[in-house]
Amino acid sequence: MLTSVITGGAGFIGSHLADRLIAEGWCVTVVDNLISGRMENIQHLLGRDDFQFIQHDVCEPFEIEGQVDYVFHLASTASPVDFVKHPLETLRVGSYGTENALELALRKGAKFLFSSTSEVYGDPLVHPQPETYWGNVNPIGIRGVYDEAKRYAESLVMAYHRYKGADTRIVRIFNTYGERMRLDDGRVVPNFVCQALRGEPITVYGDGSQTRSFGYVADLVEGIWRLAHTDYHEPVNIGNPEERTILEFAQIIKRLTNSDSPIVFTEFFTPDDPKQRCPDITRARQILGWEPKTSLEEGLRRTIEYFRERV
Repeated sequence: MLTSVITGGAGFIGSHLADRLIAEGWCVTVVDNLISGRMENIQHLLGRDDFQFIQHDVCEPFEIEGQVDYVFHLASTASPVDFVKHPLETLRVGSYGTENALELALRKGAKFLFSSTSEVYGDPLVHPQPETYWGNVNPIGIRGVYDEAKRYAESLVMAYHRYKGADTRIVRIFNTYGERMRLDDGRVVPNFVCQALRGEPITVYGDGSQTRSFGYVADLVEGIWRLAHTDYHEPVNIGNPEERTILEFAQIIKRLTNSDSPIVFTEFFTPDDPKQRCPDITRARQILGWEPKTSLEEGLRRTIEYFRERV
C-alpha cells in the first residue's frame, strides 16, 4: 500500500485530494496548521486505519514515521483575504515550508508534487497563458506575497530536482471552485454564492469585464492524480480554458440560485487584480491526456447546494 503526506491537507483542495488517494487504496497523512484549513473538511476520515492527521506548521521542520512514497505540498493560504491577514505566513510557507517538505521527500526517497498557481503569471500580457510564459508580477503589491512565494517555491523545487536529484512535479492551478470552500474565503465563488443565497447585493469589482476560467475541484484532482504518475518535471497548467467575465459569472450564479439579489459594481478589492486569466492546457492534454469534464453549471449546482446547507 502506497503512503502519502499531504501538507495543507485540511484545506479545500487538499481534503479532496486526500479523499481521492484513499479511494485509490493509499494511506494518507495530512499535516496542517489550520490557518486556512478546517477539521470539518477531513472529519469523515478521522479514525480510519489508512488516515492520520498531524497539526503542525510545515514552516518548522517535521518528520513522519515509517514509509512515505509521495509528498504532496499543498500548504499555503490561497485567497486575497488571507494574503492581507497572513502575509508573512504566506511567504514563509512558500519558502521554509516548501524546503521542509522537499527535505522530507529526500529523506524518505519519496516523489514530490508541488501545487503552484496561475498567480505566477500575475496580470498576464500573454493570453491564454502557456507554461513557457514568465509572467507579469508586481513583487511589492499586496498580492505579491502569494505570487512571489509560489514563484520562489517553483525555483526551489527545480533546484532540488536539478542539484539534489529530487523526483519532483509542479502543477499550476487555475481558479478552482467546489464543495469545502470557506464561506469567508473572499474569492469569487463563495462571495457570489453566499450573497445570492442571502439575498444580498452581488458585488462585482470594477466593471466586471475581467475574466477568469473556473474549474471544478474534481477535475483538478484528476489532473493532479495523472501528473503524479508521470515523470514530467516542469510545470503543467491545470484549469478550465472556458473563459468567462466576472459579470457573466455573477449572472449565472444569480440564475442558478433563483436569487433576487441585485448585481452592484464596486471598486477593485485589491490592486494588481488580473484583467485576464485563462490557461493554455496544451501540455496537460499532450502529457496527461487531461481536460476538464465537469460543465460550469453542473459544478456550480453541486457547490451551491454545499453552501445552501451552511448559509
